[in-house]
Amino acid sequence: MNLKGKNILITGGSSGLGKAAAKELIDRGANVAITARNKEYLKNTADELNCLGINADVSKEEDVLRTYKTFLDKFGSLDVLINNAGLGRGWTTIDEVALEDLEYVFRINVFGAALMAREAAKLFKEQNHGNIINIGSTAATKGFERGTVYAGSKWAIKGMTQCWQAELRKHNVRVMLLNPSYVPTAFGSEDKVQKEEEENKLTASEIAHGIVTMLEMENRGFIPEFSVWATNPF
Repeated sequence: MNLKGKNILITGGSSGLGKAAAKELIDRGANVAITARNKEYLKNTADELNCLGINADVSKEEDVLRTYKTFLDKFGSLDVLINNAGLGRGWTTIDEVALEDLEYVFRINVFGAALMAREAAKLFKEQNHGNIINIGSTAATKGFERGTVYAGSKWAIKGMTQCWQAELRKHNVRVMLLNPSYVPTAFGSEDKVQKEEEENKLTASEIAHGIVTMLEMENRGFIPEFSVWATNPF
């Protein structure tokens, strides 16, 4: 797919992977909108990248509907949804897991992604084309100690991706899952301070390039699942 002129919506786009993806896609001529819950960070990033910023919380259905209305009022149609909004919390063993952490993480990582995809699917089925990229995690390929809450949410994303592939492929819609391993970003930071890059870890740029690679494949094919690991993270 030629990205020039394509209309792309990225959730959680004010920092980290979402911001890096937005920049790469804008550099290739795409029309991009990003969403974020924090108005200040959203405005700063939207101004920096010269893209549309939509203040929204994907876990709230009214925000999801308003996001699509704002996006379509601006661009008229949607070509790509990138479900990037996500967070981690509740890094405990199973005997210490709190319902509050499960509900909080799943509302954003899982329910939010499903609500965003629901509205995208309606548009894509009507126009008989479209793309959804879900940002998962290598935590969706192998569980780990104290990962019940976060890994559970990413396994849910993996499962939903496969369901949507089965449902939407016949409508010429490509649904893809991208699993990054650890990337130092503002992920998990309450103050949204960007972590310093580490020489032996991935950067947001590698994941952004992965997103571009998946989208630029000709529409006759798609990559169902794509995992990106640091070569030697130790």
